[in-house]
Amino acid sequence: MRLLLVFAFTLTSLAFAKEYKLTILHTNDHHGHFWKNQDGEYGMAARKTLIDQLRAEANAKEHCSVLLSGGDINTGVPESDLLDAKPDFLGMKALGYDAMAIGNHEFDNPIAILRKQMKWATFPFLASNVYSKKTGKRAFRSSVTLDHQKNCEGLKIAILGLTTDEVFSQNIQKAHLEIRSPVEEAKKIVPVLKQSHDLVIAVTHIGHYRDETSKEGIGDIAVAKAVEGIDIIVGGHSQEPLTMFDVENETLERVVRIVYKRY
Repeated sequence: MRLLLVFAFTLTSLAFAKEYKLTILHTNDHHGHFWKNQDGEYGMAARKTLIDQLRAEANAKEHCSVLLSGGDINTGVPESDLLDAKPDFLGMKALGYDAMAIGNHEFDNPIAILRKQMKWATFPFLASNVYSKKTGKRAFRSSVTLDHQKNCEGLKIAILGLTTDEVFSQNIQKAHLEIRSPVEEAKKIVPVLKQSHDLVIAVTHIGHYRDETSKEGIGDIAVAKAVEGIDIIVGGHSQEPLTMFDVENETLERVVRIVYKRY
């Protein structure tokens, strides 16, 4: 579980000849760590303290800020598992998350529980490449538009969600849902988003794999190489820390530095 930060992006809006500065806060692979452990690590209260501090710093610099999650909120701590991760999602709601990629562990429980979690959280759960086998349509929202961020009024930011195609290798949902290629789905959606947005951010739960021929499958690097128009990728799943931007095909992958590795 990591909290990450991208800062000092300078952007020019499509609608106005105006520059904006954007701070992106990002967490991934939470896995039920609402409570701190016996060593004083983790905990949603500590996360709030840090996020409040980073938001205040961004606001002082006249940056707008966005808070995203790379998913996998479920599965990991018994206290959370027994409560269907309700404390975790209510905590994330209180922290003001803007959007979340649906992770593979969001499918460890029946879909009814996931739908209940979505109501608790209220912020969007995104997975553009997850389809219902019954209807043939997307089972979840593919993207969301953020256009009322403080200090960035007028800037239109698209958040696109992608979920790993490894989800159902040992999962009860494979009879009901279909995972399609993250690359192919992004190719369909990104050009449409680019027509009406100033910035396209992919929040993903597909992993960061330098060797795309490895058994882990398609990840952020493959998406960045294959899909034109994604400005930034922030993701989870592989839980690999990156301390510098990884740039592929003019896409900034993940984030510039780790702010706080464990809390």
